[in-house]
Amino acid sequence: MPDLDLPLLPLPTRPDPANTAAPRLLIIYTGGTVGMAVNRSGELVPMQFGRLDHKMPELARLPFQLELLSLPAPIDSSNVTPGDWLFLAQLIGRHYADFDGFVVLHGTDTMAYSAAALSYVLEHLGKPVVFTGAQVPVGANRSDAQRNLVTALEIAAARHPRAHTVRVPEVCVFFNDVLIRGTRAKKVESQQFAAFKSENYPPLARAGISLEFDDKSIRLLPGAHLKVHTNLETGVAVLRLFPGITEAVVSAILGIPGLRGCVLETYGSGNAPTAPWFLKCLADARARGVWLLNVSQCEEGRVVQGKYETSAHFTELGIVGGDDITTEAAVTKLMFVLGLGLGEERTRQLLGQDLRGEITP
Repeated sequence: MPDLDLPLLPLPTRPDPANTAAPRLLIIYTGGTVGMAVNRSGELVPMQFGRLDHKMPELARLPFQLELLSLPAPIDSSNVTPGDWLFLAQLIGRHYADFDGFVVLHGTDTMAYSAAALSYVLEHLGKPVVFTGAQVPVGANRSDAQRNLVTALEIAAARHPRAHTVRVPEVCVFFNDVLIRGTRAKKVESQQFAAFKSENYPPLARAGISLEFDDKSIRLLPGAHLKVHTNLETGVAVLRLFPGITEAVVSAILGIPGLRGCVLETYGSGNAPTAPWFLKCLADARARGVWLLNVSQCEEGRVVQGKYETSAHFTELGIVGGDDITTEAAVTKLMFVLGLGLGEERTRQLLGQDLRGEITP
């Protein structure tokens, strides 16, 4: 793991001198479009992120204490690995006591996976960790970077007006005026600003003229010390079903050496072929100890195993129904739960229950 003692760069802001408790926020830059700039030739080039305040002068007007931490080498989000998630979680853990909230600047392509992974790894989280980024680089005409970052900072600093507690003590994704739970986000657009959606759960907040929080949708858990988990099982795969899928394809994926778990993307409410060869492939995988998590290909709705004959055998085979979990949250949940190294019954229990708001009860 890289060195956790990375330098912090204070950014010039204007906190109210009368407010000695101005929120202290840490911006963690990991990479992505938000960290690119347009040079005089119109080309996209990496920006010196330590000069963020020059590209976004509006940061100086925020009434917060802001500090910036940049990873030694920016990561294109297509290259993000579980090791990067664990390092990011360790960074947050290292600075957790010193800051009131965290904003993670991240590429959009795998932001939903990273937000879900951090949701699991940061257990008993009591402070905001807000992922955001941009579709258009900062400094470019019509960039969405400034608005996304400024609002993400305001969310990370927000306190409940009556209780004066943290407003959103969750890992979440803010993009294009919508705040989404980290285990519910899905990237749905590559050419428009509205890049992320949450199909099965309402947004935690919307940004219009003012920030409007949906307090009843936000998880408020009893206070506990943050626990940063340090292990993720990488021996997982995704098997997406389609009409005409062959035994050779299914066997190849479920027979991967070292496979510990597989997200099974099924049809509708969790349905799949009933061909004997297909059921045998699943049974053989389970006999080898491979965990199978049944997730619907539909963006809305949920898996209900046994509702139709085409899923009636799944429970008998020991396949776990994923309810309305997204594929992104299911992949990272498998990594997290299997990384705990628990026994059969406890593993089955954790895979099937809601851990971080990824399943609607």
